Amino acid sequence: MLVDSHCHLDFEDFDADRAGILARAHAAGVQEMLIAAVVEAHWPRVQALTAEYPGVWAAAGVHPNEPAAETPEWEHLLAALAVDKVVAVGETGLDYFRSEGDLSWQRERFARHIAASKATGKPLIVHTRAAAADTIAMLRSEEAAAGGVIHCFTENWDFAKAAMDMGFYISFSGIVTFKKSVELQAVAKKMPADRLLVETDAPYLAPVPQRGKRNEPAFVAHVAAFLGALRGETQEDIAVQTTANFHALFKHAVAT
Repeated sequence: MLVDSHCHLDFEDFDADRAGILARAHAAGVQEMLIAAVVEAHWPRVQALTAEYPGVWAAAGVHPNEPAAETPEWEHLLAALAVDKVVAVGETGLDYFRSEGDLSWQRERFARHIAASKATGKPLIVHTRAAAADTIAMLRSEEAAAGGVIHCFTENWDFAKAAMDMGFYISFSGIVTFKKSVELQAVAKKMPADRLLVETDAPYLAPVPQRGKRNEPAFVAHVAAFLGALRGETQEDIAVQTTANFHALFKHAVAT
């Protein structure tokens, strides 16, 4: 069994064939997936999908590239995190690539999400782009005690080690399968097995051999197969390990 630890099934990209997407995921051995919210307006939609589909979990948060005015109120964030099957805080973090100017509001938003993680004991789903040093510095200074995952990982080994030293997991997306991702592949090969996760970030970043298509949770099997070959393991080895890791991190992801 595989788990897609990060996808966006709430996006309109999937409205026309969401049931088919879930069926294809199950046929590929992907029995669980986590939907990471990116805007507060979608929190009810994400929660409704988790209620409708077994094995689908959710995170509540606001993506760093959303405007400053979209920063969630503390009470709203805590209320969303209290909903059944919401197992994590995010997607949150820092992104200096797509946002410009004074980004202190991004750091303030990230700090609020970290505080919510500490208050609820639910782990963080962290997005970081062109902000590696500040991301690590904030996780340290804000004492992100509940841990979490650096999703769609594209940083170097030093970043990975610093994050893991704080109790974080590292999740690889389809990017690791791309021909030019040599440094990233070196990190993936070096990763301790008990800190490894896989994801799609669907509808984005479809892995080889599906690159260029709309991504979907079924394609996480390609990421697992690639990592297995890279690490001298089988796809089944990766599936078993990453599923165990997912549940070790997201302790609230328990079927009822």
